[in-house]
Amino acid sequence: MIRAENITKTFGEQEVLKGISFTFEAGKTNLIIGQSGSGKTVLMKILIGLFKPTEGKVWYDDVDFTELDKKAMRTVRMKVGMLFQGSALFDSFTVEENIRFPLDMFQNMTPKEKLERVNFCLERVSLTGTNKKYPSELSGGMQKRVGIARAIVLDPKYLFCDEPNSGLDPKTALVIDELIMDITEENNITTIINTHDMNSVMEIGNNICFLHDGRLEWSGDKNAVLESDNENLQSFIFASPFLQRLRKAALK
Repeated sequence: MIRAENITKTFGEQEVLKGISFTFEAGKTNLIIGQSGSGKTVLMKILIGLFKPTEGKVWYDDVDFTELDKKAMRTVRMKVGMLFQGSALFDSFTVEENIRFPLDMFQNMTPKEKLERVNFCLERVSLTGTNKKYPSELSGGMQKRVGIARAIVLDPKYLFCDEPNSGLDPKTALVIDELIMDITEENNITTIINTHDMNSVMEIGNNICFLHDGRLEWSGDKNAVLESDNENLQSFIFASPFLQRLRKAALK
């Protein structure tokens, strides 16, 4: 569990986040959604520790993350997995080397143990046998799955995903969504996803935090989205005619 407690963030005279309080639950896919400029990226960076809040606290279970020194923060971060928007794979590394990188950085394991862990993660994302391939030899969806394998190689307690479906076709995006959700539930991970993808909201939105103009405007799950009377949420979620028809059908 990660809890944001009255998070405020200002840059100069601009107040980007305005008293955000929200609990990101373990074993659930927690989505941060909102229009560009709503503050969701800043919130995620504060949760990770890249930004320090102007006011408020971030709790990792019972640990006040915002008050930790660099050494203690590093200990917590060893329990964190990151899936970056563009996968962020090293082009000159093989798939195996990319996934092994966090193990090389943070674990004192034998080469055999590292290989076993890499192969386990590759199997989990259905990429067995791709060890010696390079990112350029993989499709966008396969690269994203390598990114997920690297994100979970340290067996994280917390997983952050920044626009995991960016640049993917709808079918591949659905595969990535289901994979993230399955891994989250199987391992009871606190997974936080920053997304614009409305298909993700409707498919895996177990716990949704909707930001508008730096404020927590609405929270709920994917089922409550369709019934919400929040005008800003409706405008954001049901921007397309297709989704507007879907909502009308659900409310009949």
